[in-house]
Amino acid sequence: MTGKERAALRKEANKLTAIQQIGHSGIGEEFVKNTDAALTARELVKMKVLETSPVDAREAADTLASELGAEVIQVIGRCFVLYRFNPDKH
Repeated sequence: MTGKERAALRKEANKLTAIQQIGHSGIGEEFVKNTDAALTARELVKMKVLETSPVDAREAADTLASELGAEVIQVIGRCFVLYRFNPDKH
């Protein structure tokens, strides 16, 4: 992904609200399934990591991205944005 593409996705993600939160139970199988469904439906998703979470935002973003074949667009504070292209939407 080029820098321009990433910048455009960051701009688009600015308007999004976090659709899921990672809490004290961390990243479980059900959370991964829900995130996979969200990426398929939306392509671009924003998530938030709560203070009670055993993982930080960077760790969570990298873990989910590797498991789901997505790209980490940005990590700011406790929020992160993931992107996965869906050819059916285009």
